[in-house]
Order: sequence, then structure tokens, then C-alpha cells
Amino acid sequence: MGFREHPASVRRIVGIVLAVLLIGGVAAAVAAGRNSRDTSTATKTVRGVIGSEKAEFFADPEVVKALAARGFTVKTETSGSWAMDQLSLKGYDFAFPGSKAPADELQRRSTVKGGPIRPFYSPLVVVAHRSAAQVLADNGLAALSNRSSGKLLMAPYLKAAQADRTWQQLKGAQKHTELTGTVFIASTDPVASNSGALYLAAASYVADGGRVAADKAAIDRTAPLLKKLIRVQGAQQTSSDAPFRDFISGVGNPLVLVYESQVASLLLQNQQQELGDLVVLYPDTTVSSDHTLVPLTDSGRQLGELLSTDPGLRKLAVRHGFRPQGAAAEFIAATAGHTDYIDQQLTGIRQAPVPTATVLRTMAQRTRG
Repeated sequence: MGFREHPASVRRIVGIVLAVLLIGGVAAAVAAGRNSRDTSTATKTVRGVIGSEKAEFFADPEVVKALAARGFTVKTETSGSWAMDQLSLKGYDFAFPGSKAPADELQRRSTVKGGPIRPFYSPLVVVAHRSAAQVLADNGLAALSNRSSGKLLMAPYLKAAQADRTWQQLKGAQKHTELTGTVFIASTDPVASNSGALYLAAASYVADGGRVAADKAAIDRTAPLLKKLIRVQGAQQTSSDAPFRDFISGVGNPLVLVYESQVASLLLQNQQQELGDLVVLYPDTTVSSDHTLVPLTDSGRQLGELLSTDPGLRKLAVRHGFRPQGAAAEFIAATAGHTDYIDQQLTGIRQAPVPTATVLRTMAQRTRG
């Protein structure tokens, strides 16, 4: 009866319901589309080649999220800083070596206006096991501030290296069976890696009486010593990450050259337990690694400027142990609870000027000849 008696009115009601559902579906689809556009803000993909010490920074999910919110998806590949100029950079938007010298070489291949960008930096340090640090201090090669930090005295250390001093010749080393053989700092390959090359820059500056190598005569004066510093190590890595990981795992050499950022990153991410008996020795004459982004496209330049100026990204860079350029207060505030390891003000530490890329590359190659 009901349906059969009122077919027209029923059809009208069904039609109205279907129309409402259709309109609602369209509105929902529009809203979903609008929402998807709002949340998917990574509208530009940029590719770059970076030093391995920055790999964890760019892989950090919070960094990825922060960059996406600002319109960037960043894809990176790692390379030794001094090996980047050997790569074909076609298709890359930026190169990001660990210091100014290799960046200057790369800049010559860029047609983008404006120079390189230096968002953050990190001084070189030597990490030592506590027993090794104490023996160095007892023999005048280091000065400890506390159980976890101090200074490496570069002139006495280089004198010991020149004389091929062994751990067995240092008083107190006999109590530590792990301290054997020649005393040396393990560094990365200076021909390919930034930290290894900067180690030579600092060593040559100290060994040559505080002079920056500028010509063949200067290179000749320190070449024998620099060759000793490298040859005693045997095979070298091209990345500072592997020697540092070996060190905190309890294997490898008792003295390893790393970036301060590698230690600070573990501290600032609440991984202090991984450090074990690590002592941070700041060379009293050192070199800071100015992480320098070379824009190869306009998109690369936009990324570099963002890393330099965006407060959220600067904060994340600090969390990974880097010191933002021109903003010491940010790093000091973040590391306030870790001054037993970190020398926030780099007190009494001299910064050695770095030779030109050509001179430094020649110095590195001479260590092999």
C-alpha cells in the first residue's frame, strides 16, 4: 500500500537524499584535497653531495619535517670533502663540504650568483680514552681541566711525533697494557677528507713557528713531519664517522681526531652513556671546520640561506652538535649542562689560518710521496 500508493512522493524524497549525499561527497572531496595540499608542503626537491659528518643531520626525521614545512625535500649523497671536485655535479643543486678550501674549488664550477654559504661550524678535537689522556698529561703533552676534557699541547705533541716517541717511553703508560706502539693521532685521509686535511693545516702552522704555508719552501719545511704524522697510521678512512664509532666501541687507536660536533651530538641527544671513558682534548692550536654550502642552482642557494637563517633549523643544527655562525649564544645555551666535555668559549685556543686549497692539497699529496 504505502509505497505503491505514493510512488511519486517517494521518488522525490529519494532524489533529495541522493542529492544531499552527492553534495556532501563533493564537499568532502574538496576538503580532503585542500587538506592534502596543506599538509604536503614539500613542493621542491633538491639534491646535494655532503660530507658524511652532516648525514645524520639531514636524515633526522625532525629536520626532514622542518624542511618539508618550508617547501623542501632534500636528497643527499656523501663524499669526502676533498673528493667532491672529482665528481660530476650535473643534476645536483648544492655541494656541502666541511670547510672553505674545498668549497672554493667547487665554487669555480658554479654559475649561481653570490658566494658560498656557511651555516655552521665545528672545531677539530682529539678524543682520548681516560688512561691515554692522563699519561699525556703526566708527560707534558696535554693539560686536563677535569676527568672529561682538557687541551692537547700541540708543540710538545709534534716534538714527540718527530722523535717517534712510543707509549712505553712515557711514564705511567706501563700501568695500561692497551697503550703500546708509537704515540699518534688517528685522522682521516687528508687527500680525500676534510678533517685529515685540516689536521695538516694546524700541524704545519705550529711546526713552522706560527706561519701559514704559502709556497713550496713552506711546504718543504714541514713535509717530513707531516709525512710522519700520516704514514704511522697505515690505512686511513675517508670519513670521520667510522673512526669515531670505532673509538666509542672500544676498538681502534687511543687518540682519534674528530669534530666537536660528533661528541656534542651524543650529549645533546641524551646518549652520553655511549661516550664511556672518553676525554675531549681541544688542541691548543686548532682549525675550525666551516661547513660551507656551495649553491649550484638557485634552489641550492635558497636551501643554504634557509639553513643559515631559519630559527628552527638552526636549533636542530645545534642539537646535532654544530655551532651556528654568528650565534654563539644558541650553542652555549644548549650545552650548558655538558661543560665537563664541551669548552663552550674555546678558551685559550688559537685558531690556525688555513692555507689555500692548492697549497693544502699539495701538502696532503706530499704525505704520500
